[in-house]
Amino acid sequence: MATKSQPQLLGEVFLAKGSVAVEGGAFSEAVSSFQMALTHARNNNQPFLEANATGSLGRAAMWQEHYDEGIDWFKKSLQLSQALNARASSAKTLGNIGWSYHEIGDLVNALSQFRGAERASQEASLLTDQAYWLNSAAGVEYDQHNYAAASSDAQRAIVLTEQLKDDGTKIECLQTIALVALQKGQYGEAAVHLAEAERLETPAPNHQRQLYTRLIAAQVAARTQDFSRAEHSYSELLRDPESRASLRWEAQAGLANIHAAQGKAVLAEGEFKEAISTISKVWREIEQEEFRLSFLSSAIRFYDAYVSFLVSQGRPLDALKVADLSRAQTLERGLSSGSKGMTAQPASFHPQEIARRLNATLLLYRLAEQRSYLWAITPTQVSLFPLPGSAEIGPTAKSYLESFTDPRDPLETGNADGKKLYAVLIQPAEKLIPKNSRVIILPDGSLNSLNFEALIVPGQKPHYWIEDVTVVTANSLSLLSRTPLSTPPKSPNLLFLGDALFASPDFPPLPQAGKEAGLVEKYFPAPRRTVLTGAKATPSRFLAERPAAFSYLHFATHGTASTIRPLESAVILSPEGDSYKLYARDIVRHPLHAYLVTISACNGAGMRTYA
Repeated sequence: MATKSQPQLLGEVFLAKGSVAVEGGAFSEAVSSFQMALTHARNNNQPFLEANATGSLGRAAMWQEHYDEGIDWFKKSLQLSQALNARASSAKTLGNIGWSYHEIGDLVNALSQFRGAERASQEASLLTDQAYWLNSAAGVEYDQHNYAAASSDAQRAIVLTEQLKDDGTKIECLQTIALVALQKGQYGEAAVHLAEAERLETPAPNHQRQLYTRLIAAQVAARTQDFSRAEHSYSELLRDPESRASLRWEAQAGLANIHAAQGKAVLAEGEFKEAISTISKVWREIEQEEFRLSFLSSAIRFYDAYVSFLVSQGRPLDALKVADLSRAQTLERGLSSGSKGMTAQPASFHPQEIARRLNATLLLYRLAEQRSYLWAITPTQVSLFPLPGSAEIGPTAKSYLESFTDPRDPLETGNADGKKLYAVLIQPAEKLIPKNSRVIILPDGSLNSLNFEALIVPGQKPHYWIEDVTVVTANSLSLLSRTPLSTPPKSPNLLFLGDALFASPDFPPLPQAGKEAGLVEKYFPAPRRTVLTGAKATPSRFLAERPAAFSYLHFATHGTASTIRPLESAVILSPEGDSYKLYARDIVRHPLHAYLVTISACNGAGMRTYA
């Protein structure tokens, strides 16, 4: 009807169809409708429609947990909205960008966007939104351990919610403030805020929000050693049929910690195992790779508590097994659609045998907020070393990583961070590592971005660690145990992607990428190399070349990486339509079998790794 009588409304029809599809979870259908709306808008010079269509595509990506893709769409929508002076649309889009950045762990950009959304909402007189984005900023600051700022922003948001009589957002603000008080040991203050949150729920309770308030209250009771009350609260959460999986394993871990604090080790371990069972059960019900991976990643905090419990019981080998189990699950189950019938760990667990077979010393790290651990594994022994918490290690690793963007050599400047990291991460196990030997690093958290070979060995002649050992990086002992010892292929072939066309101001041209192509391709005869540069270096062309058939893959591009949402990591290629990123989630659907994959990526070399 709209096509004949009012063709200018056809784009709105496409938008409406897409919105209905999103509500029903039919994301492919929704994206198709939004794309048709976008095409119609561009063909008919309808900028308002174009802004709405790009924003809708961003939301569709966001609901599918394709956050990085969503950010790209939202940025296009924001540019259009700001040009049109559409302040309300701009404010909401800024907030959506912030939310997406928060989900992939880019806390700096998330906070910046939430601040922009809060200001824009105020200017547009959207006070409800202003309060929401203020509390969202507080959530980021909480994750940054900036508790004073988090509490201040949540308090400012509460003032707005009281003016608006918006009890729902006020409750969420009270939860944020209670969490801050819990972290600061202000248990009485936390209890007061939680009691107020419960009171506000009474007229028209939101049960899921109410359950979260009760979870925090149980944590407060546990911290104050009111174990009876905490146990009762956790047990109620477990009995509630509407408790989500994340609440259930938090409650089970809470019960386990209560039992451990009372010396009831058998009961504690039983609860930890129940929590693992809960995590595994929910995982089996998740179909999409990215949802499985993000689900397991969100459960990592639980494993930290279990590892600490086992260490406290004098069981370092069992603690190592649990520490590695979470990695194996996240990698194998999260990344492999065909692994549902497999166990993430073999029935027997022999890390020393792995070290013997690979002729290497294995260093497995586990970072946690209060205390971290290093297991050093040789063919003859497994040794456990306590390390400082992630709050100390993480910033030092980040600072050292950033030092490599300076033209001065960190070694020549006597970089203190490089020496400190060696002292903290390597020196405890130094006597177990022979000179000129092979070391396999299994990093965790912020250490995934650290080049261990570039740590500075102190002494009379400071030098990079790579002068003493050969460093290899792996992810999981369990998967490493099944990795065959491979030799270089006899008839190697190359797939090269690089020297891509300009796609976004965020990723300026790389002037040396073309030269790099020439340097790499000369090692492969013409029939055994495929070189995709310029307009040919697109995501679809890469997948069309059947990358699994190549023994060597080389990317000379920009790249982004997320440790929280690994499938959001991407290499930046030439644009085709509105797309220019090859995501990790695309690659896992086309498993690679290459002997070597090299990502010679500018940002991938260290500057944009979100943790």
